[in-house]
This record gives sequence, C-alpha cells and structure tokens, in this order.
Amino acid sequence: MFFQQLINGLSIGSIYALMAVGYSLIYSLLNFTNFAHSITVTIGAFCAFFFLSQLVQNLFLGVLIAVLAAGGLAMLIELLGYRPLLKKKARRIYLLITGLGISTMCENLIIISFSSRFRVYPVNFSNESINLFGASVGQVDLIIFAVSITALVLVELFIRKSRVGLAIRGASYDLDATSLMGVNVQKLILLVFLIAGSLAGLAGALLGAKYTAFPTLGTAMTNKAFISSVFGGLGSIPGAVLGAITLGIGETMISSYISSSMRDIFAYALLVIVLFVRPSGLMGKATEDKA
Repeated sequence: MFFQQLINGLSIGSIYALMAVGYSLIYSLLNFTNFAHSITVTIGAFCAFFFLSQLVQNLFLGVLIAVLAAGGLAMLIELLGYRPLLKKKARRIYLLITGLGISTMCENLIIISFSSRFRVYPVNFSNESINLFGASVGQVDLIIFAVSITALVLVELFIRKSRVGLAIRGASYDLDATSLMGVNVQKLILLVFLIAGSLAGLAGALLGAKYTAFPTLGTAMTNKAFISSVFGGLGSIPGAVLGAITLGIGETMISSYISSSMRDIFAYALLVIVLFVRPSGLMGKATEDKA
C-alpha cells in the first residue's frame, strides 16, 4: 500500500514540478510571479482533448500539440501582456495583476465557448496495472512520471549545457548586465516564456489524461505548483522540483492514511509554515522588489 501511494505521489508531484519550474524560470528573470501560467495549463489540456476527439486518436501526438499550443500562448501573453509594461519599467506588482487578469479573462472565455463540463480523453494511457514489490501500480502513473522527469532533465541540460542556457543563468543574476554583454534580453525572455508555457502545456495534457479536462483545471493545479515553488524557493529550478515532489508525496500520503479532505489543508499549511520559518524557501535566495 505504501509503495503504491508513493508511486502515485511521484506521478502527481512530477506534474506539479513541470508547472513549478515554469514559475521559477520566469521569476528568476523578471522577479514576478506569472499567474497567467494557469491558463497555459488549461489550454494544453483542451488542445489535447480536441485534437484527440476531432483529428487523430494518438495520445502522444495530442500531447505534442498541447505543448506547442501552450508554448505559443505563453509567448503571446509575454508579447501582448507583459512586454508593454516591461518597456515602461512598470512595478512588478502591476505585472502580477496583469497575469491574474489574463488568467481570469481566458478562463471565463473558455467557459463561455465550451461550457464548464468535464471532458474525458477518447484515448488514454494504459489502464493496466503491474506488480512492483507486491504493490499494484498503474502504468499511467509510471508513464506520467517518466515523461515528466524526461522533460525536466532535458530543460535542465539545456540550461546547463547550451550557450542560450548560459545567457538565461546570467540574466537570472542580473538582467541589465546580461543586456550590456550583447544578449538580446527581449528574445531571451520570450524564449523563457516558450519553455515555461511548453512545460505547462505538457502538464495540462498529462493532467487531462490522468483526470479530465475542465476550464478551471489550470487554476486548481497551478495553485499547488505555486506552493511547490515557494516551498522550494522561487527562482530555483532544483528547489521547484524538490518542493513539487515533496508536496505530491505528502498530499497522497495524507489522502491515503488520514483523509482526502485534508490534502488541501496540508498544502496550504505547508505554504504558511515555510513563509514563517524560511520565506526564501529551501533553496531560494532572499531578494527585494519581487511580487
């Protein structure tokens, strides 16, 4: 029973990690929390659903479409929503408010256009279980965990090994100094939004496969991703992954051994505790003028 719940926790925690890394990447460059991140998760889930329902019933192609669509939407949000404010050197709190507005507006547009009902993917990962160490583990959880970890490793390798990744790391320390070194920071910011949005789209498609697709999916799940980012340390990618896995396992164990109604209490209690004890998170660093 414990091992089965551990796998379930790793599965949902890895999805949280995909979203939390997107939060951390944008925060590390621009010093604000991108609350429009939630709508890219929802769009990922819905794009995969409509692709599978209307075109080709191939889940992996559906996931790819979700990644591309969410990445494109994230770049559009940066170009139309954030870039005008960044050019005017607006305070970070205004960017945060803009993100909340974009998320709320798009969420309601989806409800108006497609209704608020839940949608089940017409094709899905295997529902069969396999026996591991005496526990019956669902193949869907193992696949989700493997796909998520692969995506996170690829992003980490890109940031650590590529020249563009070096520019991203430099910009996370000082965006203005990076600009003086000849880096086109506007293109760099756009690329970071593409990466963050693509990860969110992947998370949305995997959530749709694991559960269902519905208009408030992104808001419900990115709240947990935000908690993961704060717990691990906003701006720290390893911290975001650590926080997400910890939260995923913790919620699963709480649901299994205590009560499923306690899982949200656990998540938000964790947020409050870390803000009291270590506001910068486990692996974050304290900085000023952030939202």
